[in-house]
Amino acid sequence: MTAYLVRRLLHAVLVLAILTLVAFMLIHLVPGDPVRIMLGAHAPPAAVRQVRHELGLDRSLVRQFASFAGGLFRGDLGTSINLQRPVGEVLGPRIGPSILLLLYGTVISLVVAVPLGVLSALYRNRPVDHVIRVLATIGLAMPAFWFGLLLVEIFSLRLHFFPVAGYGDSLFGHLRSLTLPAVTVGVYLAPLVIRTLRSSLNETLAADFITAARARGFEERRVIGKHALRNALIATVTILAINIGYLISGSVVIESVFNIPGLGSLLVSTISVRDFPTISALTLVFGVLVIVVNLLADLSYALIDPRIRL
Repeated sequence: MTAYLVRRLLHAVLVLAILTLVAFMLIHLVPGDPVRIMLGAHAPPAAVRQVRHELGLDRSLVRQFASFAGGLFRGDLGTSINLQRPVGEVLGPRIGPSILLLLYGTVISLVVAVPLGVLSALYRNRPVDHVIRVLATIGLAMPAFWFGLLLVEIFSLRLHFFPVAGYGDSLFGHLRSLTLPAVTVGVYLAPLVIRTLRSSLNETLAADFITAARARGFEERRVIGKHALRNALIATVTILAINIGYLISGSVVIESVFNIPGLGSLLVSTISVRDFPTISALTLVFGVLVIVVNLLADLSYALIDPRIRL
């Protein structure tokens, strides 16, 4: 298991290096000059050249990337063109809200999806199963931004249960402000977990070892909980990890709808002003988060199925 994790870490470093290079080059190919955006369309050419020189934007892409990569090894993500502050200081306060939103939404999705997925599998092709599958299909079909706005309209503007937007000042305030966004995330993840768990559990329940366990007189609760569900969770964890990875980079919409000061909303503002150093750093952070989620999924496999540790 240790050797496997070491290989995964080395693979992750290679992926991050390639991701950083490709993202850096693509960002600089996007039309738009950050200096022109910062100084205005009618700025004197001499002033534009001076600022470009000060920011190092008049150098070749190879030299700019070498400077950025060298800064990474020193723990320096560069300086934000738009805010004129170290990128690390800009990103630091925004990582927490994004991670908390992701964790909160994942917990909500699992609390809802695992029981429903098990029920759907146990009552296959019965009314309960049909209702759960219809609800899962509706959840998959709903756009996240529309559902988020619907939650704001009902629970914030009409019932006043939760704030319309923002992040709060305390842990309770953070959780209260993130409840509606987390429900939005959960509604996106839950149908995927339900469908995967149902399919995987149905397949496991038809396996020979489940038939043998029942023939030996084991309680149905033990057969399902200890044997069937444990095996079915492996595929579910895989799907969950993949889609959490999509959510990390796709948090732009949810954070923008609820005005959460996270990485997604920062990405929107930096792209609009072509803040190259901040965009490059955000791409790197998103890549690290996706890799961490997948490594945690690998570790969870060993906890679910001890045979994987061998």
